[in-house]
Amino acid sequence: MTLVSPKRLLLPVVLLICLLSPSLTLAVQPDDILGDWVTGGGESCIEIFKKNGCYFGKIVSLRRPYYLPGEIKGMEGRPRMDLNNPNKSLRSQPLMGLEIMKGFRFNNGKWVGGKIYDPGNGKSYNCQISLARDGNLHVRGYIGIPILGLTTVWRPAKAYFRRQIKSLGPGYSLRK
Repeated sequence: MTLVSPKRLLLPVVLLICLLSPSLTLAVQPDDILGDWVTGGGESCIEIFKKNGCYFGKIVSLRRPYYLPGEIKGMEGRPRMDLNNPNKSLRSQPLMGLEIMKGFRFNNGKWVGGKIYDPGNGKSYNCQISLARDGNLHVRGYIGIPILGLTTVWRPAKAYFRRQIKSLGPGYSLRK
């Protein structure tokens, strides 16, 4: 029988501890999600803010804030509205400023217990949020349990717009 030296065991044990301990790999603070985030498809920008100890999010920018000609009869040039809201009395509210994230609490490195509303289909979902090492938010909406959900990746708005401007070529910049 061959014995393994303690030196050969040290590296795998240290790596295992680092992988299993989120506090060692990424120090996340509760307010790290505050600010503006560009949604997965780049269609909107969401401001995440804190109110009464919980985290909320509202739409602050849209790629297409107004209806285009021929898109919806009689709506050309008007601000986009929450037309899919299941509550008919709320269908005339504009998407700009609409609070789509509600009631998140920070717990063990994630923001949990909140709801997210999708104005595209008028449905609300349970949601949890985590901050990845690359600085992006992983927003997971689900019904029932998180494993049955869908995750989208949101990027910090400033970083997103820097990349967009850089793609325009020399001579363009993002003011500080």
